[in-house]
Amino acid sequence: MNWQMEAEKMAEKQEEPSNTQNGEPDNAEEGEGKKKKKLKREDLPPFEIVTGERLPAIFFKFQFRNVEYSSGRNKTFLCYVVETQGKESKTSRGYLEDEHAASHAEIAFFNTILPKCESSLRYNITWYVSSSPCVTCADRISETLRKNKNLRLTIMVGRLFMWEEPEMQAALKKMKSAGCKLRIMKPQDFEYVWQNFVEQEEGEEAKAFVPWEDIQENFQYYEEKLAEILQ
Repeated sequence: MNWQMEAEKMAEKQEEPSNTQNGEPDNAEEGEGKKKKKLKREDLPPFEIVTGERLPAIFFKFQFRNVEYSSGRNKTFLCYVVETQGKESKTSRGYLEDEHAASHAEIAFFNTILPKCESSLRYNITWYVSSSPCVTCADRISETLRKNKNLRLTIMVGRLFMWEEPEMQAALKKMKSAGCKLRIMKPQDFEYVWQNFVEQEEGEEAKAFVPWEDIQENFQYYEEKLAEILQ
């Protein structure tokens, strides 16, 4: 099954939980007023990493939203830009999302998109990720950067994942010491992802990015927390 069919099916099945704990009404998300069937674990399809060039708008609006309480947002969406510099420079882009279990999108990137870093080339990589890496992924990122000095990685994240946990804070600091630039996505970064990585309806004019309520305040909240962790 190709990524487009998978994305369409997941868009139909995905249930968007209540946002009342974040001070938002239940109908704030895409699909207002629609009841969606809740999937049981045994109903989910087998694990796989979904890849493509653009993700469905419904996924972006829900998964990338920089809310403080991220209940239900338990998947990782990773949009990437890889600039390879050598005799012939090239740029590639796309996105990955992890499905249900096993490897997360960050590890899948190194396993599938960039399985090998050639020493004769330089790689400038930028990720736009729905949330910051877990401890395991952060360790893999740190290890990869230390082994490949010709690789530069900047990670723009919508939210911080379990940032209050000491183990998570230590992992983020390790990433910084390995050379990773970790940043919180500003409203302009969300707009960039919308324009460059989100599907637009075929035959329609591209829709402008519409910032959600508190997008600036939530950015500032996470930016302060990250600064405290990395100081």
